[in-house]
Amino acid sequence: MIKITSFSVKDTLAIGMALARQVNKGDIICLVGELGSGKTVLTKGIAIGLGAKKEEVISPTFVLIREYEAKFPIYHFDLYRLNEVDDIIRLGYEEYFYDQGVSIVEWADKLKQLMPLEYLKVDIQIRKDGARVFKFKPVGRHYKEILEKIDENIRH
Repeated sequence: MIKITSFSVKDTLAIGMALARQVNKGDIICLVGELGSGKTVLTKGIAIGLGAKKEEVISPTFVLIREYEAKFPIYHFDLYRLNEVDDIIRLGYEEYFYDQGVSIVEWADKLKQLMPLEYLKVDIQIRKDGARVFKFKPVGRHYKEILEKIDENIRH
């Protein structure tokens, strides 16, 4: 696990762009954090880093899934409004997770038993001073390798 602190939207975008340099087709990034913690801003950084248009990346709260054209497709999920696992199943989430794009899931804790076997978990916490603390936890060897590269890029 690594922890990275963001003191601004610009910092959070930069963290996302650093992450984008390491992800590949089929990768799954699971974001967890309270409202306003920076999940969508981090997603925007990842999308920009992969070549998507900045203005296209918005929270998919009301449509549940947004797809962005980039180096390869980006599937941006927002599970905030879903309360039942069956609702997620009806979305056809597996078709996205195991396709040729990167899946980024906001409110990933709602996946429960549908959580993939391997993924990169990003837990975001808001400090009292307003800074955001991003805790990156790899689940699976592939994501451990990604995390090592991210740590090198951000720290140097």
